[in-house]
Amino acid sequence: MGMPSSGELAGLGKPLLMRLYRTMLTIRRFEEAIADLYKRGLVPSSAHVYIGQEAVAAGVCAALRPDDYVLSTHRGHAHSIAKGVPLEKLAAEILGRATGLNRGRGGSMRPCCPEKGVLYSCPIVGSNIPIAAGVGLAIRLRGADQVVACFFGDGASNIGDFHEGLNLAAIWKAPVIYVCENNQYAISVHVSRSTSVRDIAARAASYGIPGLIVDGNDVVEVYKAAKWAVERAREGLGPSLIEAKTYRWLGHHVGDPGTAYRSREEVEAWKARCPIRRLRERLLAHGIASEEELARVEEEVVAEVNKAVEF
Repeated sequence: MGMPSSGELAGLGKPLLMRLYRTMLTIRRFEEAIADLYKRGLVPSSAHVYIGQEAVAAGVCAALRPDDYVLSTHRGHAHSIAKGVPLEKLAAEILGRATGLNRGRGGSMRPCCPEKGVLYSCPIVGSNIPIAAGVGLAIRLRGADQVVACFFGDGASNIGDFHEGLNLAAIWKAPVIYVCENNQYAISVHVSRSTSVRDIAARAASYGIPGLIVDGNDVVEVYKAAKWAVERAREGLGPSLIEAKTYRWLGHHVGDPGTAYRSREEVEAWKARCPIRRLRERLLAHGIASEEELARVEEEVVAEVNKAVEF
């Protein structure tokens, strides 16, 4: 299989591009609502939001089938949304309601929805990585052609579970797409101070699997890399590691101002690369969508999020 091409729009088609745009916008507006609810004291746990990273969840999950699986992290609302989990049930779960996905017991960091393929969201850094190898092995033993996408941050690449998990998945040729969302900071420690290599994807070579580096703020580039890795896994060629270089706009959690370890200039430079605005500008420039169409999507998304919060 050839490696994926760059993030050009050619060949993707309007329905997919509009789906990517809507998913990213839904994640952004939902996370803004959760941050507001947290500040009002209505979220009975910590809340780690995904604002700024929307292209990764949207791009990867768009490459999956409904029967494929996802293993998420403490910053996992977005993966659930991108996999089709109902917003009302997800919001209720985050707010600790009995009407939530897991009767309010999973909260913000542990929501699961097996019927949509979201097997586990885990706040313990990196622990989902070897679990993904096990899920991949189970798929192989059943003779199925599903895949599992496993999301984790840059900090998780420095713990034992990362290396053990990738090694096992490689040995078993498990159909796993490992997605490192390198948002530059493990809580407050910059990746340059915690990681021995410049590119986390380089570590894939240690296990004999492909390592791809993508612009994590370009949803088209993320989608193409994920599609390539998914097709490779379905063909029985084993796991891949995708490193999506991105950035979280807010602190580690909603209560963290993020100002003690990051400069305002750094944050603003990354905000200028907003994944939603970048796709919007391309849709307009290529004549794929009009201002009116995109405004309509915004209205619909805001209404859906408001309805979910009310629920």
